[in-house]
Amino acid sequence: MSVMPDTWIRKMATEHAMIDPFTENLKRDNVISYGVSSYGYDARVSDEFKIFTNLDSAVVDPKNFSDKGFVDRKTDVCVIPPNSFALARTVEYFRIPRDVLVICLGKSTYARCGIIVNVTPLEPEWEGHVTLEFSNTTPMPARIYANEGACQFIFLKADSPCAVSYRDRKGKYQGQKGVTLPRL
Repeated sequence: MSVMPDTWIRKMATEHAMIDPFTENLKRDNVISYGVSSYGYDARVSDEFKIFTNLDSAVVDPKNFSDKGFVDRKTDVCVIPPNSFALARTVEYFRIPRDVLVICLGKSTYARCGIIVNVTPLEPEWEGHVTLEFSNTTPMPARIYANEGACQFIFLKADSPCAVSYRDRKGKYQGQKGVTLPRL
């Protein structure tokens, strides 16, 4: 398995619509950087957020998930309460090739402020907007900036294609748009 370079990412994004919209170079003027880096793609967070709040004493249950614990916000700056989290999505829509697995890491700018970005791997032939979890691990409110960099995707190309892809098994998050809550 090999980590794919910027040249491969550009080719796959422009010729095969792997990332849409696509930013060919790293943008960093007065923003948290986004776009192609040497061995990855720094994606942006959209302006759609679901902020966790426990006003209704909701219980977080992945097998019976209720959206009662969230408030929806469309904003340029999302404020996450102390020791809480928010769900968001990438601006970019991803289409992953059959012989590629994608892992994601949070940006150091957020990590150094106690804000952790979590994303599960993007499996072969998965496509959609990526749902992002921002965890505010601090005892203070934290800001997330829409339309700026949030995390970096690393593309790992396999030696051969998988026998069964995410699309083949009809994965429950295939083609997701917007911020997607847990499904069973």
